[in-house]
Amino acid sequence: MNSIYLSSAYLAPVQYYAKLLTADNAFIEVNDHYMKQTYRNRCNIAGPEGVLPLSIPIVRPATKCKMKEIQISDHGNWRHLHWNALESAYNNTPFFEYYKDDFQPFYEKKYAFLADFNESLLRLILGLLDMDVHLQKTLEYKEVFNPNEVDLREVIHPKKDYLLTDPGFIPQSYYQVFEAKNGFLPNLSIVDLLFNMGPESLLILQASNISE
Repeated sequence: MNSIYLSSAYLAPVQYYAKLLTADNAFIEVNDHYMKQTYRNRCNIAGPEGVLPLSIPIVRPATKCKMKEIQISDHGNWRHLHWNALESAYNNTPFFEYYKDDFQPFYEKKYAFLADFNESLLRLILGLLDMDVHLQKTLEYKEVFNPNEVDLREVIHPKKDYLLTDPGFIPQSYYQVFEAKNGFLPNLSIVDLLFNMGPESLLILQASNISE
């Protein structure tokens, strides 16, 4: 039984789900210190003009704070803005209408904590992808790992080049609505793959994993 350790992420990128596909168990780190400019509270989708980042506002802690303690802010009507952005970007994709009713409630219900919101979306997407991964939150911050455990907590990061940090991941191209205008945009949020490819998303994820 192999296990991976991942940071909490909002609508995580394709790379994140490709790694989940390789694991029997996945531990989502919630006892690390929260860091800005990571996938913890942001994702990238494909808009008409190219990559469109979406960011969840948080209640800024006065001191260093664990991920599990980070609260979501209602600032800027972000739920409405994010859902409008997703609908605008993907309304013409082959599978948006099929999955729309699964995602929309997440932008109507208020979650207090970012880690809980991310986990609920993660479990939904794993179900839609028919991925059987035993998912659990960490109970403490781990620093020493066994041979059958892989620490990916800081590998999947918007500021890091996956070609350098993760040679086992080679993103496969797939149909994107704005590809004719923007070219293929790799490693966007999993929803980009899901709304464009539907059930075939799993095949793309499998093909994106290679032996290092």
